[in-house]
Amino acid sequence: HPARGEQTSEVFQEYGESECQFFNGSERVRFVERYIYNRELYTHFDSDVGLYVADTPLGVPQAEYYNSREDVLERKRAAVDTYCRHNYEVSNPFIVERKVPPKVRVFPMESSSQPQTNRLVCAVTGFYPAEMEVKWFKNGQEETERVVSTDVIQNGDWTYQVLVMLETTPQRGDTYACQVEHVSLQRPVTQHWELQSDGARNKMLTGVG
Repeated sequence: HPARGEQTSEVFQEYGESECQFFNGSERVRFVERYIYNRELYTHFDSDVGLYVADTPLGVPQAEYYNSREDVLERKRAAVDTYCRHNYEVSNPFIVERKVPPKVRVFPMESSSQPQTNRLVCAVTGFYPAEMEVKWFKNGQEETERVVSTDVIQNGDWTYQVLVMLETTPQRGDTYACQVEHVSLQRPVTQHWELQSDGARNKMLTGVG
């Protein structure tokens, strides 16, 4: 520790990090453990190699030492099962198999770039996992040219949301539909919207294309 009034000119940081890579579920697993000093990787263990590998001259002594310890190598080689596959089995029901169906809502919004053109927004919220497909239809025909989507956004509660917008000028008699496909759904969810004399009306149907 520096004496009172003194300031240290440098901060040295050393840490390790472990990573499990899964292929085809947990059929093939790779375990990698990295050792980093001042943001520089200097040695690592790779289960595909089965040994420690030096990445810089600083890592040579450590790699040679650990490679001479058969007990250390056995423990690290076994980590694909004791660490990776074990944690996969524990977390799999929550992370991999977890499915939360989306909520779908359609509403009109005036376009900022073209005030005379209305924009229909399909808000898809509260779903997990993140992968999904959203399609817009007008009078039964899929619209692809004037569709704009935001990035899929994390909600902070292990669910996601996305807005998919269709630039259009709704006319009375036109029907619009936002169709959502997601792994949590047995069949697509479709939210219909149309302009009527008493204002906009929308309704949600399941399994309607």
